[in-house]
Amino acid sequence: MRTTLAGKPPLEEDPDPADTCLVKDTANDTATTMATGTASDLATGTAKDLATATARNTADAGSTTLVASVVGVDKRFGEVQALERLNIEVPKAKITVLLGPNGAGKTTAIRMITGAIEPDAGGVRVFGADPCGHHGEEIRRRCGVVSAKPSLYDRLSGFDNLRYAAELYGLGRGTITDRRIVEAAEQFGIDDALAQRVGGYSTGMKTRLALARSILHNPDLLLLDEPTSGLDPESAQAVLGMVRNMTSQGRSVLMCTHLLLEAEGLADEVVIIQDGTSLVWGDPELLSLRYWPRPEVTITARRGAELEPLRRFPEVAEVTISQDSARLVLHDGGAIGRVIHRLAMAGVELVAVEPYRVSLEDLYFAVRREHRLGLEAALGNGRRPEAALAPPDVNGSQVAPRDRSSDDQPTVRHDQEVSAR
Repeated sequence: MRTTLAGKPPLEEDPDPADTCLVKDTANDTATTMATGTASDLATGTAKDLATATARNTADAGSTTLVASVVGVDKRFGEVQALERLNIEVPKAKITVLLGPNGAGKTTAIRMITGAIEPDAGGVRVFGADPCGHHGEEIRRRCGVVSAKPSLYDRLSGFDNLRYAAELYGLGRGTITDRRIVEAAEQFGIDDALAQRVGGYSTGMKTRLALARSILHNPDLLLLDEPTSGLDPESAQAVLGMVRNMTSQGRSVLMCTHLLLEAEGLADEVVIIQDGTSLVWGDPELLSLRYWPRPEVTITARRGAELEPLRRFPEVAEVTISQDSARLVLHDGGAIGRVIHRLAMAGVELVAVEPYRVSLEDLYFAVRREHRLGLEAALGNGRRPEAALAPPDVNGSQVAPRDRSSDDQPTVRHDQEVSAR
């Protein structure tokens, strides 16, 4: 898995003639974007990002790693800076999740990838080309989009809604198209309600119909904007399971959400954004190693066991003892076996050994806390806030290990924290 910014993606295997045209114009599109960059872009490193992206695509012309990339993108709406040096990677056949509070710029990023809006600076590549360029229609035909509030025709039946969408996709009418409509509806469990008017659908049924509509034309890339918005927990879990199934069929998914729990276990890659800026991006497990570089484990012993000797074990970096349990920070992953052996030799009977697993919620708050402290430090040193916006080295060379003993762990749930902001 990558945890560093990569450039625009090449095409997938066996491209059709339209895709071949996209490849031919990609270098020219990138050169044009770089040539029109402002002096401010050069100062912030956007042109450098684009140059790196171009070089990587030249070297990896036969690779099929990415289907979309956003490189150093800025977007302003009047006085509002919606996106600032935003970086996103969408790997092939993976689920990439954009995480951030409401208003962070997630929906704007989705619109940027579809070509609905153009960036003021930076570069966007989808299937190897600019979605705002003259190949935008070809790109959009290979994308399926589900918005937070999908637009459906309430007076039409579910089947007629899908048949109308099929005609817009150029699938036409007939037995083959009707079969495709039913198959898409079955995939999302909405086939039993196709004959009903959509105005009588529940919120969950409308979401399922919108998802079925998004895959009618067999897209390669699904763009999902808060797909579980307004759903009850059971419907939300069902929809997320269906989204996971999309990748098993070779599709790539970019999903944005502000709900951490629904992204837990679903995201192959995450991009944490705030105020239109990507703070970190990459594999969640690898990103977690930057903030928790050493393994942690909690052990529980029989009542009355003596755990104080743990403080002298060479394998233990830190220890917090509370009655019959102890939380250990170890120097390496293999140390836990040696620690258990030492305790057993000392006659300590263990009841439980629980390794600490970093959750996506832990990672999210750690990244945001680091970002906030970076801004405060920048302002305290008289620097511009923008100086603290660049994401730190994903390999962890710029990040000191966190002292969890003094860390202010959040006491509110993630949805409460987001709404509070």
